[in-house]
Amino acid sequence: MEVHRLRRVFGLIDHVGVAVSDLDRAIALYEGTFGMPQVHRETVEQQGVEAVLLDVGDGHVELLSPLGPETVVGKFVERRGEGLHHVAYRVGDIEAVLAQLKEAGVELIDSEPRIGILNSRVAFVHPRSTGGVLTEIVEPATDHGEEA
Repeated sequence: MEVHRLRRVFGLIDHVGVAVSDLDRAIALYEGTFGMPQVHRETVEQQGVEAVLLDVGDGHVELLSPLGPETVVGKFVERRGEGLHHVAYRVGDIEAVLAQLKEAGVELIDSEPRIGILNSRVAFVHPRSTGGVLTEIVEPATDHGEEA
C-alpha cells in the first residue's frame, strides 16, 4: 500500500462530536458537572440534528441530538448507542484541504463543503480512510469571530 505524505493538513481540533439521545441530560452533565459553558445551540436541519457547543480549552464539545430515527445521527445512536461520533479539525481553506485529501487518495463523504453549525463550512472524510474515525473538516464562518 502506497503511503502519501501530506504537508500539515489540519490546523487544530475544532470540536469533538458526541451523539446523545437526551440533549438536556447531556447538557446537564457537560455544563453542570464538567463546568463547560454552553456557547451556542442550534437546529441544523441539513444534518438532521439539534446541536449544542460547549467550550473546552480552545475548542468545543458538540452534543448532537438526532431530529429523528432516520437521520444519520439517529441511525448512529440506534446502532451504536450514545458516544463519540466524530472529530472535527479546523482549517482555513476547506476547498484546498479537500483537494489535497482527494489527491492523496483519501475517501471523502463530501467532495464539496456544506453548511454546518454557526454557518461554518464543513465536509466529512469517510471512516474507512481514517482508521474508523468519522472526521469532519471545518472552516469557521468569519461572522462568528473564529479564525482558522
